[in-house]
Amino acid sequence: MSHFIQLHLLTSYPPSNLNRDDLGRPKTAFMGGARRLRVSSQSLKRHWRTSELFESAVDGHRGTRTKRLGKQIYDRMTNAGADPKVAGNSAEKIAGVFGKLRKVEKGEKHEYEIEQLVHVGPEELTALEALADTLVTEKREPTEDELKHLLARRPTAVDVALFGRMLAAAPSYNVEAACQVAHAITVHAAEVEDDYFTAVDDLNSGDEDRGAAHIGEAGFAAGLFYLYICIDRDLLIDNLQGKVELADRAIAALVESAIRISPKGKQNSFGSRAHASYVLAEKGDQQPRSLSASFLQPVMGEGHGVEAIKKLETQAQAFDDAYGPGADRRFILSATPEYEKTALKGDVPWGNLEQLLTFLKGVD
Repeated sequence: MSHFIQLHLLTSYPPSNLNRDDLGRPKTAFMGGARRLRVSSQSLKRHWRTSELFESAVDGHRGTRTKRLGKQIYDRMTNAGADPKVAGNSAEKIAGVFGKLRKVEKGEKHEYEIEQLVHVGPEELTALEALADTLVTEKREPTEDELKHLLARRPTAVDVALFGRMLAAAPSYNVEAACQVAHAITVHAAEVEDDYFTAVDDLNSGDEDRGAAHIGEAGFAAGLFYLYICIDRDLLIDNLQGKVELADRAIAALVESAIRISPKGKQNSFGSRAHASYVLAEKGDQQPRSLSASFLQPVMGEGHGVEAIKKLETQAQAFDDAYGPGADRRFILSATPEYEKTALKGDVPWGNLEQLLTFLKGVD
């Protein structure tokens, strides 16, 4: 069984603003002497794990990342008729298991909010709710022993298993991420442009005033992005309590989401949803490596799609020639009509998404 799964994706986006910086403009990075567009891994992971595709694929094994566990407990208990003071004290104690509560300023409503986001599994949420219901029935606050059993050392939430979690209040319940996701960058140089736009008032006849009702500017850019993902399959199975079938479902959900789910930034204005136009998947025990070096020299001229694939495969083959095979097995998915022949040596099968997901399963 292969230890590592590596994925290299090329996805083209038309004019868009997928992931904004502090000024509301598309994020960028400087690489190989040229400015590139960038989509952060945090943005990508958020959109993948909260997509309907991902949730449906993992069938309930999805975690919840929130600061509001205490508020949820308080509302559940008071809605069921608990004394507000008992509910408040219980909410503080229960939320405090997951992290330090934010200090409430004078005159501010107490929301029992944890200072940092915590990522909890479905069984942990179920345990919280069950304890809250018990406390309502028995009209009391939780005991120390009950609080000790709220956290799961290895929750069965696949997004926690893939992307990890850190609990400052209970570090022994931290989960090391089994999946590493790079920031996506364009394979070519790119500049952010400004869209100067106006909006017209429908009820303005224009007889006296022909001016716009609104004027604004919005940054945008277009590009072909390279994305690298590395999955430690052994660690993922360990994180999921040895459940191999669940690990395979997690990998399939992640890969299909990465291929088909676009960041939602400014989608209503740009309609920039896209699928990957090329995927190179690799399996093996070899030390993982990104192929971002393929694009240190930006792709130039026309035919970006085919040229980017050629550079990526040539770099993979160069690493193979220098250090030995970078993977035991490879698989190519291409939706680039102009791409006809791989630059990789050996037998590298091609196929569609369904065949790719079969390739990625644990049976080698």
